[in-house]
Amino acid sequence: MTSVKEFRIDEAATADELGRGTFVFTDAYSVFDWGKMPDQIPEKGASLCAMGAYNFELLESEGVPTHYRGVLEQGEVVPLEEASRPPWEMAIDLTQVPDLPNDGREYDYDHYHEAAGENYLIPLEIVFRNRVPIGSSLRRRTDPSDHGLDFDEWPEGVVELEEPIVEFSTKYEEGDRYLAREEADAIAGRAAISDLESLAREVNRVITEQAESADLVHEDGKIECLYYGAAAAADGERANGPVSGEVRVADVVGTFDENRFSYEGTQLSKEVLRQYHKRTQPEWVQAVKDAKAEARESDVADWKSLCEAEPDPLEDDVIELARNLYCAGANAYTGHELFDAPPLSSAIGAVQRL
Repeated sequence: MTSVKEFRIDEAATADELGRGTFVFTDAYSVFDWGKMPDQIPEKGASLCAMGAYNFELLESEGVPTHYRGVLEQGEVVPLEEASRPPWEMAIDLTQVPDLPNDGREYDYDHYHEAAGENYLIPLEIVFRNRVPIGSSLRRRTDPSDHGLDFDEWPEGVVELEEPIVEFSTKYEEGDRYLAREEADAIAGRAAISDLESLAREVNRVITEQAESADLVHEDGKIECLYYGAAAAADGERANGPVSGEVRVADVVGTFDENRFSYEGTQLSKEVLRQYHKRTQPEWVQAVKDAKAEARESDVADWKSLCEAEPDPLEDDVIELARNLYCAGANAYTGHELFDAPPLSSAIGAVQRL
């Protein structure tokens, strides 16, 4: 399915009903949209699965609808607390993901929705930001006034936001694009853009509060959602006229790959690996940037075919550091000793010395 997780289909989704399947988390990692990198990080997959399951169960307890069903324990679907060890398989409801045809960088969303009907994965990522750090793309793409901020220009330091900023970007295009609200609404199909924004804000609230309880700062993140039109029909609501279906949180939420957290001013997320590659493999990072720019100029979807460099493997001590960061972070966030890992303060200290 992606460069870091796979999935099994037990019952395929149809135009009328959700299916059932399983995410299988791997120890692979990806940065800069490259896909699977040369190394694996031990227990990374289990840490993401455990954090994702923990967050889905938090969301369900707050009344937020999701596609989560539980984790797998010896072939049985159980809540996270009943797992005897950190899980790496998550049971989920499946929806339809039609093909998205393209001609260069032009994508046919009408075809996607015609094929999807009323049961589909919404081809958007809904991004929420609680702070605007130096180097954020938001500074390059927008002005503070676009978000109701009382600055003539972006300050040099980190901007702490009183209210989160919510944005929409494409999901299935070869190079993701941030979208104006009107275009995002069209791409969402039958799903209401206001529902997606409200859901993102609620997910952000839940994750931010949980992070604060572990002395973590939740900086930003994203969600993906499915639209299930049959939910309304199943309740007999359509007998009285058109009724909107249900939007549910899909994919995985609130992990160190989907979201950015920090601890005592130090990043606790995949951002650590991004920054490490920028420092140690600047030629490859620049080649990726150049390939993406060339693809945009040439109207080519597959930017990676234009890249003239490959990433090098990580050193063993960096792999161990990354493993400890994921595992110690999962322990701290959930409040449970799921993994044999050093205290988070020790793992963060190692990152600071990197």
